[in-house]
Amino acid sequence: MLLLTACSHDTSLPPFTASGFAGDQGAVRIWRKDSDGETHLLSAFSPWYHGNTSLSEYRWQGDTLTLVEVNVYSQPPEHIRVRFDDRGELSFMQREVNGQKQQLSSDQIALYRYRAEQIRQTSDALRQGRVELHQGSWHKDGTVTTCEGQTVKTGLDSQAINHIERRQSHSSVGLSVAWLEAPEGSQLLLVANEDFCTWQPKEKTF
Repeated sequence: MLLLTACSHDTSLPPFTASGFAGDQGAVRIWRKDSDGETHLLSAFSPWYHGNTSLSEYRWQGDTLTLVEVNVYSQPPEHIRVRFDDRGELSFMQREVNGQKQQLSSDQIALYRYRAEQIRQTSDALRQGRVELHQGSWHKDGTVTTCEGQTVKTGLDSQAINHIERRQSHSSVGLSVAWLEAPEGSQLLLVANEDFCTWQPKEKTF
C-alpha cells in the first residue's frame, strides 16, 4: 500500500486512467473515465488465495451514483444490477443467481452504495498519486508487450522478476502480468495464465 501514499495537487489528469492496488484479500484493478460530468469506473477484484473473481461497474452523474453492476464469477455465477435516478433514489434492483431473480434488501443496497463511494475515493487518491496500471504479455527476455501493443521493460525489482520467472517455468502457456508504476517506483500486482488484454477496457468504447 506504499504506492497509495503518493500525493499530487496537479489537476491536469487525463480523462481515462487505469490504476490499482494490492489489498489484504486480493489485487484490485481500476479503470476510470471522466467525461461531460459523468464518471464511469470498472473495478476488477482477483483474490490472492480463496474467493471469487468479480467485476464491478459504477457510474456517477456528478456526485450522484446512478449505476452499480456486479458480476461475481462463482459457481453458479452471480449478477447484481442496481440503478438510481438523477436524485439518487432507487429505481431498479435485481440479483440473479443460476437464472433465479431475487430482490435486494435495503441493507444490501446500502452496502453497494458504500462500496461505490469507497472505490471512487480510492480511485481519486490513486489518480492524484499518479499510480498507473499496466498490463501485458510477459516474454522470457524480461520485456512485456502491453495491451496497447508496446514492448517495454517493467522496471520491477529482482524479487518480482524472479517470481514471474518461477511462474513461467511451471507453465506451458504464456503469462500475463499486471504492474503499477508511480513516482516511488514499480510494483508487481498480478501474474496469471490468462490474457488480460482480451477484456481490458479501451478508452473509446468505455
